[in-house]
Amino acid sequence: MSVQQDLVLPSRDVLERARSTLLTSLPSEGIGHEQAQKHLENDIVPALNGNSKSPRYYGFVTGGSTPIATFADKLAVEEDQNVQVHLPNETVATNVEDAALRLLCDLVNFNPSDWPHRTFTTGATASNVVGLACGREHVIAEAARRNGKEASIARDGLLVAAQKAQIHQIQILTTVPHSSIRKAASILGLGHTAVVDVSDPSMPHRFSHEALEKALALPNTASIISISAAEVNTGLFATTGLSEITAIRSLADKYGSWIHVDAAFGLQARLLPSSDPSYSTILEGVAGLELADSIAGDAHKLLNVPYDCGFILSKSLSTAQQVFQNPNAAYLSSSSDDPIPSPLNIGLENSRRFRALPVYASLAAHGKAGYLDVITRQIALSRAIAAHIDSHPAYELLPLASSSTSLRLSRIYVIVIFRAKDAELNSELVKRINGLRKLYVSGTQWEGKAAARFAVANWQVDVERDLAIIKEVLQEVVSGGSTPVV
Repeated sequence: MSVQQDLVLPSRDVLERARSTLLTSLPSEGIGHEQAQKHLENDIVPALNGNSKSPRYYGFVTGGSTPIATFADKLAVEEDQNVQVHLPNETVATNVEDAALRLLCDLVNFNPSDWPHRTFTTGATASNVVGLACGREHVIAEAARRNGKEASIARDGLLVAAQKAQIHQIQILTTVPHSSIRKAASILGLGHTAVVDVSDPSMPHRFSHEALEKALALPNTASIISISAAEVNTGLFATTGLSEITAIRSLADKYGSWIHVDAAFGLQARLLPSSDPSYSTILEGVAGLELADSIAGDAHKLLNVPYDCGFILSKSLSTAQQVFQNPNAAYLSSSSDDPIPSPLNIGLENSRRFRALPVYASLAAHGKAGYLDVITRQIALSRAIAAHIDSHPAYELLPLASSSTSLRLSRIYVIVIFRAKDAELNSELVKRINGLRKLYVSGTQWEGKAAARFAVANWQVDVERDLAIIKEVLQEVVSGGSTPVV
């Protein structure tokens, strides 16, 4: 993998110029291909940020597209396949998708045969919707079965199925969930308040098993357990070790629940070698994920393929087909007895682009060793950033500020959150860092106060080079050498 160098943020002058060139009304005759191309290249492209091209964009966890993934994505656009129905006598597109998903399972040490429901989505948000939709179907059907009845949300609708199952509420039990979990709850008709915090008060990212079982035991209630691996704001994992997730699995089986894992940030940790003790805490966070019923992930984070690309893995193909089957649409049916299911019957989209091609190309090109190299460099940079912040008199490393330095650093994965000790500087910290336009961080909060966040996700990470620039920027901010971005 070679390194590309590009600006992190365009200058304000370039942004204003681009805005001034945008068409304000539709031309009757059009400006033509050549002029439109020049407009895009000369006016618009220079005003786009470097969230994918720059290794120093640490804001939204876009990732960044590797050269082979970019090449494959261009082919996907040129060939413009409609990857919805499995028609192996007409195109190899769905075979490529199936192969890509099998390789992806192999990358993170999953047996593909354990996850017969595998498909690509627009991202982890859509994947969470798919996983929780399957969970919703399962828990209602299981509650009905335990009452000697039969119910299906896909067939009967949520209200009728819940009534048949004698269920008054469906809850999603979790700790510090990503916002997309609440969004999925709203989309699925469960509501934001269905997302219930069962965390340990002393460690908000971790489960309180007492609170979890108490919530599971509520009468006339069906539950989905959502595990964050890892949490977006801190990079910390909700579970630690195989024994913990085994205990959660036992509770889920006891109460007829579904376990869904939001692994958009953490799944790639499964590549790390168990022989290296410096990764032991992280590996404990992803131990036992194979015990889940569904797992949502982001390929643009995990593999650094073009934005957008997510995936969902689940163990129940029949549940997925019950929820997402296109009924009474003969023209959408596969003409083959091939075991590969048509993607439109196991996911949200009927119209979908060939996201699998960049995934397949990237996995083929780089293999497990290539992606292990990427994640180890990302962790090394994250820990180096954290160590610098922890030793700097003007900054405070979060979230475990009261613990020992060695413990704080051992828990650093790919996210570093911190704040300035000076309250006035802290109120403008993110704006001042980004105002220098040498790197980009995102704003967040910790314990009700403003904070800043590095999210290291790009394949182009160079620890020595990037750390030097980060140190320079952080010191310049403290010295008053930047102005806030307006």
